[in-house]
Amino acid sequence: MAESKKCDSEESVTLDLLKKKMDDFAKERDWEQYHSLRNLLLAMVGEVGELSEIFQWKGEVPKGLPGWKEEERTHLGEELSDVLLYLVRLSDMCGIDLGKAALHKMELNALKYPAPLKNDDHRN
Repeated sequence: MAESKKCDSEESVTLDLLKKKMDDFAKERDWEQYHSLRNLLLAMVGEVGELSEIFQWKGEVPKGLPGWKEEERTHLGEELSDVLLYLVRLSDMCGIDLGKAALHKMELNALKYPAPLKNDDHRN
């Protein structure tokens, strides 16, 4: 079984790297049998719920999380990571290139919601 390695802060993190690490992680533990699309989706939804709990009673939180304790920030990072990792694994198991799909979606959104011209008056 492969040893767990700490992430090298100099290592560039890409979706492909995460996809490979998630695939290796599942294979090393013989968890592929449990990674049906439905199970991955439901696991991700559960993690979104855990992420939601962090913000549940905080009201509106300003950008940068001012006033948050370091352990709160760490917990948030862990829950965000859980959601990301399940999303990466789900997209991989579906055969979807998540990076390309996201860029395509942004292009569609730009067409659907064009940026206003600089001289447009937004006070209408």
